[in-house]
Amino acid sequence: MMRYTDFLARSSFSKEELFALSQGNLVSDPPEEFVRLPAPPMLMIDRVVELERSGPRGRIVGEQDIHLTDWFFQCHFRGDPVQPGCLGVDAVWQLIGLYGAAAGASGSGRALGCKEVEFAGQIRPHDRVVRYEVDIRRFSLLKESGSAVAVGTGKVLVDGEVIYTIRDAKVGMFRGIAYPDYPAPSANSKGGIMDRSSL
Repeated sequence: MMRYTDFLARSSFSKEELFALSQGNLVSDPPEEFVRLPAPPMLMIDRVVELERSGPRGRIVGEQDIHLTDWFFQCHFRGDPVQPGCLGVDAVWQLIGLYGAAAGASGSGRALGCKEVEFAGQIRPHDRVVRYEVDIRRFSLLKESGSAVAVGTGKVLVDGEVIYTIRDAKVGMFRGIAYPDYPAPSANSKGGIMDRSSL
């Protein structure tokens, strides 16, 4: 475990630290509604190797180790295993959400879209490392609503070759929408359109 002030100063995270963040036990004194990453198997990042903040801009770089037995190769597709492209897009959203948390945002992270996705290659079972490089062009912490938004462009590389580009991927952090009492029915147990007026 680490203190929240140490979390805000970090420039990298190990696999164990990312897993702890997904479980909600990385930070000993988290702010109210501290952000979480998805838990495995949806956690698409094994480590963060670079995290830079410069006012409203920054950069975050994560890596994912590829294994012959990864869950998505078992079902997508039988006889033609390939990592789904949508998981690469989700990895970029996960990194942008982590960037927002490391820049001081709290609340539940939600992907809000992207402008353009272009695929030029694929990830196969005998590849080794996927690298996700995200340049944050805007981070805004909205004090009045408690919301935050981060926008960045991501590149996905497999063993050093750029295979996807995700332009202007956007993630919002929203307070008051978490559903910690799942599976019980409660105030936040149903979905639908979110109020994005504060963004």
